[in-house]
Amino acid sequence: MRQKIKRSITTLYVTIIIVMAAATFIEYSKGTQFVSTHIYGSWWFCMLWGALAIGTITYIIKMRMHSATLLLLHTSFIVILTGALITHLFAIKGLVHIRKGITTNQYIVNNGKEIKTLPFNIRLNNFNIIYNNGTSAPKDYISYITITDDKQSKDGYISINNIFTYNFVRLYQTSYDDDGNGTYLTINSDPYGIAISYTGYALLFFSLIWLLIDPNGSYRKLLKSPLLKKGMLCIMFLCGFSSVTQAASTLPDISANKFGKLDIMYNNRICPIQTFAIDFTEKLYGSSSYNDYSAEQVLTGFIFWNDEWKNEPIIKIKDNTIRKYFGLPKYISINQLFDKNLGWYILGPTVQEYYQGNHDKLHKAVVEVDDKVQLIMSLRHGEPFKIFPYGKGDNIIWYSPKAQVPKSMDTDKSMFVKNIFTLLNQSAHSGDYNQFNSLIAKIRIYQEQNGGNTLPSVTQIIAELTYNKIPFANILFMINITMGFITLFYYIYRLTSIKNNRHTTKIISYTSIIIMLLSFIALTYCEILRWIISKNIPMANGYETMLLLAWFVMLFSLIFYHRFKILITFGFLMSGFFLLVSHIGQMDPQITPIMPVLSSPLLSIHVSIIMMSFALLSLTFICGLTALILYVTHRIKHDEKTIIDNQLSSLYLLSKILLYPAMSALGIGIFVGAIWANISWGQYWSWDPKEVWALITFMFYAIVLHKKSLPVFNSPLYYHIYTTLAFAMILMTYFGVNYFLGGMHSYA
Repeated sequence: MRQKIKRSITTLYVTIIIVMAAATFIEYSKGTQFVSTHIYGSWWFCMLWGALAIGTITYIIKMRMHSATLLLLHTSFIVILTGALITHLFAIKGLVHIRKGITTNQYIVNNGKEIKTLPFNIRLNNFNIIYNNGTSAPKDYISYITITDDKQSKDGYISINNIFTYNFVRLYQTSYDDDGNGTYLTINSDPYGIAISYTGYALLFFSLIWLLIDPNGSYRKLLKSPLLKKGMLCIMFLCGFSSVTQAASTLPDISANKFGKLDIMYNNRICPIQTFAIDFTEKLYGSSSYNDYSAEQVLTGFIFWNDEWKNEPIIKIKDNTIRKYFGLPKYISINQLFDKNLGWYILGPTVQEYYQGNHDKLHKAVVEVDDKVQLIMSLRHGEPFKIFPYGKGDNIIWYSPKAQVPKSMDTDKSMFVKNIFTLLNQSAHSGDYNQFNSLIAKIRIYQEQNGGNTLPSVTQIIAELTYNKIPFANILFMINITMGFITLFYYIYRLTSIKNNRHTTKIISYTSIIIMLLSFIALTYCEILRWIISKNIPMANGYETMLLLAWFVMLFSLIFYHRFKILITFGFLMSGFFLLVSHIGQMDPQITPIMPVLSSPLLSIHVSIIMMSFALLSLTFICGLTALILYVTHRIKHDEKTIIDNQLSSLYLLSKILLYPAMSALGIGIFVGAIWANISWGQYWSWDPKEVWALITFMFYAIVLHKKSLPVFNSPLYYHIYTTLAFAMILMTYFGVNYFLGGMHSYA
């Protein structure tokens, strides 16, 4: 009977994982509304979860589970599912659209297909958008409302991450009309479902923590293992495995650097022109410099000597399809894209076909090249150069030299803005760089006098200029991956070598820990600089979370090195991998203002805990991969089998020690994310693809922790095979969702 129940639970468990995974791909093709109605909101999906809950309760009773920690952990999941069911059946959700000065009691559901009535009236008294200083990027938006019913009237306001509650109905700021005179508010009424779900999350939070500190629990027993206590097998294993000639004119270094230190409104924030110059050069050439020219020299070359620089082969053609189709080399000048005789733009017809609907590989690649051309062309019109601030208080706008300045601007300032670049151009062409530097100083004075509170602080400027000089991810990924392979190959050599040179082993060991520590300090410094520059904890996009993952991997490697020296090798390899991905992947290292909804302290907690979990799980992947390599590459002889089994057992112990806190962190991270979602969007679980894959990852890794129910995972070999394959769940959660499936979380 017990075996039948176990098989039924296993079947249900695996079925739910498969259904959820399939649903994310169906959503990609059919849309969110389709999967919400036909899968996540369907009766049969609810029945699957219900059957799993009933089966789990029955199995626990049959097993006579005595562990209070495990009982509490499984009870928390039952409570969470109960809360989710109540929310699904009884919660009221909808969207209210109100214009300024208008009163309404109606809200829409099912994407506007149905209109329902609220038990009170809402009047929008005013609506205000708060922008990041000097930019058009919204920092927050606030609706000032009045609620009235038969009994009373109540004034209040709703902003991002600030909920207004009235008679158990919660109102969330969602969006607004383009003209700023109307607002969209999400309504949600779910007092019982949320209360029960939060109770379940609290129980889950407590039980996951207690799982790690319970004196009689499985994790504490792992830490008491003779392998770990005596270190004999670990020590056995750890000792053995543990130019082109310059042609175009440009500014001298000093003048180009002075120009680069001026402020500019770029990416909806105020930063040094140097930052724009680096992004400009990297977009064109794929590097932050071109030949012997700095990014500032490249940028000013196109500004002041445009005709000469249009002949420079600085545009990188990445796609081989374009090169073959148009007969172009890998690097071309902008003039090569225009017919010498007719003067017409050779990419023009293909670009037009793209915007008419032809989105094949060739046309997409052509549009990418066209973006580079348009960026160069925009310099001729001065469009990117918003370097002249004007206004008062919080209403300061930054203008480009050729922009239409306000009529309220006095004549002297207006003439300065309109003519200063003409004077700079004359000084550059005449070679009078003293005069050029003097004009740059005047622009700096103008910015300081008119920039007000939009100007970055001196600390921010120094931090950004420092950050721009050092390509942290580029350098560290090369160092870490190189050290990872050096130490890995050395330890493999030690395994197969008869001689045991302890002196060499000590040198490599000490050198590795020193380099790891220096790499960790460098990455920490990088993170601090990004934090100072953006004024936000750097974990708001894909690039930053990759850096955070690498940081956590190195941190854990350094912390646990004294017990498991092989972690240094693992740490080098995994941190190097994450840094490499941030370097070559489709991630944008640019620092931009974060979305208003992300400006919550819960974001920092949620992301950091999840990244901590992923870092630990990535180390279990390396444990598994290493174990499998050892198993496959060694010739299993009778007298060697015991040694290999011991090595697999050592890695098994290390992996389990990492797995338990990883699972606790992942569960707590999901719990914190649910609270954040409830505060921000009005629902603690929305079946967003990243939420779904995070849950799949949690459920997938949880399987190997059920060693009593699934004794196959008591075998180190099968355990390592599973954890190695399980890493695909993390890759899908992070990369698959971000770059393929999309969703609310695709920014990270």
